[in-house]
Amino acid sequence: MEIAITLLVIAVIFVTRSVKVVPQQHAWVIERLGKYHGTLTPGLNFLVPFIDRVAYKHVLKEIPLDIASQVCITKDNTQLQVDGILYFQVTDAMRASYGSSNYIIAISQLAQTSLRSVIGKLELDKTFEERDIINAQVVAAIDEAALNWGVKVLRYEIKDLTPPKEILHAMQAQITAEREKRALIAASEGRRQEQINIATGEREAFIARSEGEKQAAINQAQGEAASITAVADATAQAIERVAAAIRQPGGEQAVQLKVAEKAVEAYGKVAADATTTLIIPGNMSEVSTLIATAMKMVQSSK
Repeated sequence: MEIAITLLVIAVIFVTRSVKVVPQQHAWVIERLGKYHGTLTPGLNFLVPFIDRVAYKHVLKEIPLDIASQVCITKDNTQLQVDGILYFQVTDAMRASYGSSNYIIAISQLAQTSLRSVIGKLELDKTFEERDIINAQVVAAIDEAALNWGVKVLRYEIKDLTPPKEILHAMQAQITAEREKRALIAASEGRRQEQINIATGEREAFIARSEGEKQAAINQAQGEAASITAVADATAQAIERVAAAIRQPGGEQAVQLKVAEKAVEAYGKVAADATTTLIIPGNMSEVSTLIATAMKMVQSSK
């Protein structure tokens, strides 16, 4: 009975040491008599008991690594407190086992030194504007060295960039001044545009008024010209009719009568004015002489 139990225990130990089940996304490094023998893939694997052993176990998933905060000095001698996070993945289990005694510490230290080197080439303002460039340069620097460790660096992200309080106050003052400057510029541009709009409106209104006055003057002149033309035409027609009437039989006698009536009417108006001194000719033949003179003028016009 004791022998059976002993054989059972030996069998269990034998199976335990010879049969290995590797989980998905894992890689186990096997050593045979202290020397690298192979890498077990996910699934069921068999080993030689007491000769082969699992020396290292690696996770092949993407691993985030928090990089400790550190002080970096920029190109313009400004201190920055910087921390970040690094994402990497084991791609070669054999190199990850024998390439470095501790590839995680090696990657972390290399990330810090690379970050200090990259930030030291940039001025303070550029460090805030070019985070993507900083991340890419850090990844490139680490990835080149990490190839010998069987590790692939996927990306690096800066979490915080914290300058000293004095720099923060100065930056805040600069931002405030810049915003005030933009506000003043915007206000001046508004006033300038307002003045331009007012001047443009006044100019257009003046042009419109002048055009209206010009058109009114043209219309008035055309109206006066048309009126003068109409009066002249009417006067000419009246004269033509008078001349035609004079040439008719008895026309001259009618003219003499009309002239005499006008003369008498004129004397009557003068006499009616109390402030006018009327001198009546002693010889009334002078009136007939005036009428005769007017008739001669009519005859000459004929």
